[in-house]
Amino acid sequence: MKKPVVIIGIGEIGGVFARGLLRSGYPLIPVNRSDDINQIANEYPDPEAVLLTVAEKDLHASLESMPKAWADRLCLVQNELLPRDWEKHSIQSPTIISVWFEKKPGMDAKPVVASPVFGPHADLICEVLDALAIPVEKLNSAEDLLFELVRKNLYILTTNISGLVAGGNVSELWQDHRSLAIEVAEDVLELQAWLTGKELDSKGLIAAMLVAFDGDPEHGCTGRSAPARLQRALQLADEADLEVRTLHRIQAEQ
Repeated sequence: MKKPVVIIGIGEIGGVFARGLLRSGYPLIPVNRSDDINQIANEYPDPEAVLLTVAEKDLHASLESMPKAWADRLCLVQNELLPRDWEKHSIQSPTIISVWFEKKPGMDAKPVVASPVFGPHADLICEVLDALAIPVEKLNSAEDLLFELVRKNLYILTTNISGLVAGGNVSELWQDHRSLAIEVAEDVLELQAWLTGKELDSKGLIAAMLVAFDGDPEHGCTGRSAPARLQRALQLADEADLEVRTLHRIQAEQ
């Protein structure tokens, strides 16, 4: 009998992992917003892993309240992740997956490119997604993981923020508004370099972003979160004293 896996947050993405875990033979312990997480941790102090699939806005509160018994079993499943997000909570070596499949109500998971994963429970994540025929890639190093996290952030922020001006899908953005996309991407990469404290491979990251564009050319650029993402990026840029002129121009036009 396999040990149970805890899932904190059973939304659309959490539901995908729940189905894969059950298909792979893992007992499932769901934790919902109204549950007493410490009581559940006392009942299940030794799970195989703990998947945190809450929304980005709930990440830090969830990490702050994470039971100590589960801290070394964490698998983080969020967008806009960087090492500083878990390091500020003194969490060491969590398993991280950069999710590259879309899941909306009433539709199956739609892969864009393979979802990269790194960390102590990477094999578990690969097993679970393999059970659902969702492409997944196990990474070899923390450096590879950082590249992939920045790549996903670059994709999300470039498409969302550019889309506030251009609308349309990612294929149209690159074909018809390439200069805008590049200018936004350069601002985003400047911000990501400050957030990571690393010198980034800008050309390689933009090329990797374009691979994702090709993976789902009709993916819409904007969503409900786009204005908030622009605002958050500008707040961080102000903190870093970065000019990010294109982002400011787009904000002024809204």
